[in-house]
Amino acid sequence: LSSYDSTSIISGINRNVPGVLTDSMFRAVFRESSRVYQVSGGAFDITLAPLINAWGFGPGRQQDVDSAMVDSLLQYVGMDKVSLVGDRVHKTNPHVKLNVNAIAQGYSVDVVSAYLEDLGCKNYMVEIGGEIRTRGMNPKGNFWRIGVDRPEEGNMIPGKQLQVIISMHNRSLATSGNYRKFYEKEGVMITHSIDPATGFPKTSNLLSVSILTEECMTADAYATACMVMGLEKAKVFVENQKGVDAFLIYGDEFGNYQVWHTGGIKKYIESP
Repeated sequence: LSSYDSTSIISGINRNVPGVLTDSMFRAVFRESSRVYQVSGGAFDITLAPLINAWGFGPGRQQDVDSAMVDSLLQYVGMDKVSLVGDRVHKTNPHVKLNVNAIAQGYSVDVVSAYLEDLGCKNYMVEIGGEIRTRGMNPKGNFWRIGVDRPEEGNMIPGKQLQVIISMHNRSLATSGNYRKFYEKEGVMITHSIDPATGFPKTSNLLSVSILTEECMTADAYATACMVMGLEKAKVFVENQKGVDAFLIYGDEFGNYQVWHTGGIKKYIESP
């Protein structure tokens, strides 16, 4: 699933290597990505790879991106340009490329969790890259307490400055934000949340999205989609997803941090 691994299935697909066969893991991620693409109105799109690479958030060298380049690459973006038939991926154009980094970590958490459950483990917390899945209780017999970082620029150490603690069990939590993965160019912040509709990095007052749901790969993908949607659309989206709760952090017109959350997450929230 890694586009940084030249021997991976996804790298072979992106290079148009003949006869590449997918495995069950790739197919699971592809199918969930296709579903989230549909329910999010295209805000989550794994065919963004050409633009992710151009903006400097994928393998290879960052490019000098302008509107003409974005327009030329957007023609290869959209899940209508790729399909899974049996164990093979079909692309409408060889320039279509995939990047599943916004869902793969969450899926990896699910895979490890399934392995632990197969071993009979009833109480665990699995964390990979900040994406988390829990079951049962912690060693003290309490719910697992997971911190959500305050989205301050320069807050590069997870857990150093917390906005909230979410007490949870038998659920997954994934957080997406633009306060760590970005760079500045000519005084402009270039974030990793790229809008599939425009091809440009998304700028909005939505700073962090934490999604609480059953499967971690779903939480991971939904968090990414919400960052692309922006605050108001993200609110509507999560309110309409069954079994999903969300905790959003955004900046108001005075530069202060504000929070919004679904009603269902209230019982999980603790002060840091």
